[in-house]
Amino acid sequence: MKPGRLSPRECLFLLCDIQARFAPVIQNFSSVSFIANQMVNVAKILDVDVVCTEQYPKAFGHTVPEIETSHLKVYEKTCFSMFGHPESQKAILNSGKKKAVLFGIEAHVCISQTALDLVENGFEVHILADATAPVRGVYHNQRGDDFELMGDATHPRFRDLSAIIKEANKAAPSNGAFVQNLRGVEGEENNKKGVN
Repeated sequence: MKPGRLSPRECLFLLCDIQARFAPVIQNFSSVSFIANQMVNVAKILDVDVVCTEQYPKAFGHTVPEIETSHLKVYEKTCFSMFGHPESQKAILNSGKKKAVLFGIEAHVCISQTALDLVENGFEVHILADATAPVRGVYHNQRGDDFELMGDATHPRFRDLSAIIKEANKAAPSNGAFVQNLRGVEGEENNKKGVN
C-alpha cells in the first residue's frame, strides 16, 4: 500500500496509554498529553473515530485528566499492542477505516507493536511524532525488543524479564550520556583529522 494523504472520512485516531503513572519516566510527557488532547478535540470537530486504550490501569492508573476522554470508550489491556486486545481490535476493525493516526506512549513498546500489528493487517499507519514519546528518549532498543518478544504483561516470565530490563535501566547510561559519548568520539576523530 502506498502512503497517502489523510482525510477525516478515511482515518481513525488511536490514543495509546497516556496514563499518569508513566509521567515521571516519559520524555516530554506534558507536551505529549497536551497535543493528544488537541487531537481528541480535532476528532470531535471533524467526526473522526478515536480508539483509546489504557495499559493495565490497576497498576498504572487511568488516562490523564488533561485529555478529555469522557465521551470515548476506553479499552483496558495487558497486551502491549492496541491491536492485540480483542475489544480494541474489534473497535479498530469495525471503524471500517484503513488509515490510522497513532499517538501515545511508550514509543518503543506499545506504539511500536501497535504499528507493526496494524501494518501486518493492511493499515496505513501515521505516527504523530509530537504526541508520541519513549522512556528517556529511546525509540528502538533492547527493552522494546524484549517487550515485543513477550507480547503481553500476562506472559508467565514477565517478572523475570522485567527484572533484567530494570537492571539494564540502572546500568545503562542515559541517552544524554550516550550522545555526549558519541560527541566525544566525534571530537577525537575530528582532532585527529585536524577538523575543528
